Amino acid sequence: MIPKINIKDKVAEIAGKSWHPVEVARVNDQVVRMALCKGEYHWHKHSAEDELFYVLQGELTIQMREPHRDIILHKGEMAVIPKNVEHCPKSAVDTYVLMFEPVALKSKGDQKRTDK
Repeated sequence: MIPKINIKDKVAEIAGKSWHPVEVARVNDQVVRMALCKGEYHWHKHSAEDELFYVLQGELTIQMREPHRDIILHKGEMAVIPKNVEHCPKSAVDTYVLMFEPVALKSKGDQKRTDK
């Protein structure tokens, strides 16, 4: 039987913990993860993978270093951050985001902190 996935159940699994992604589904070599974004994450990059952010609820700012500009995503919007682009997601309100990534991607990005 092919299972259905209930997004509300995944929100409950997150249990209000910011920046702790849960796996929603696997598709081939990709994984869909969901996270509650509130506050600021940390500056990081992914050396080998692109990362797609899709906002389910709220508003997410993805800060990026020059020559890129920050992106503000609202409910129903998405953006792909290419590999090696240093970025730092942040949100002032509870924001639920789906992230489409290769299964091999570390959920927390490269651990080297590059913020100020």
